[in-house]
Amino acid sequence: MTSETREILIGAATFAGLALVLGLSYIGEQDWTPKQESDTIIIAKFNRVDGLGLGDDVRMGGIKVGSVHSMSLDNQYRAVIAMKVNGDVALPADTSAAIHTDGLFGSKFMILEPGAEDDILKPGGEITYTQGAVIVSDLLDLIISEGRSVMKQRQDTKAKSTKAK
Repeated sequence: MTSETREILIGAATFAGLALVLGLSYIGEQDWTPKQESDTIIIAKFNRVDGLGLGDDVRMGGIKVGSVHSMSLDNQYRAVIAMKVNGDVALPADTSAAIHTDGLFGSKFMILEPGAEDDILKPGGEITYTQGAVIVSDLLDLIISEGRSVMKQRQDTKAKSTKAK
């Protein structure tokens, strides 16, 4: 076997291995959960939903139980989110919904926390206990302003103690 033939075989094997890895990673990304015929649409209203988009996950206990189906504004300019939740998930009437971020700057998703009531939300029902999205830039601005305030107080205290001497 010549060195040229060997190089061609090694290149072909490397290419085949790379194609196999890419193919397996693509298959791993597919959503293999069976689609429920009886998915339930549930509504929740929020003051802010910054970063949440159509198709984003709806999770309960860290497990995906649905997705964001539609987004609109009501007559009071609140964000109305319709979620498509798996039909086999029974949500108590006092369930709460919150928008969380995956990591510091990651994607947004909705978390459902089931309540303790015996009554179950019916299709088209509304979750009344909601917490909107936290905006990271607003949070950082708050932290910076608090730090500046503390630094100014320290400088003022230091200046007063210096004058007193």
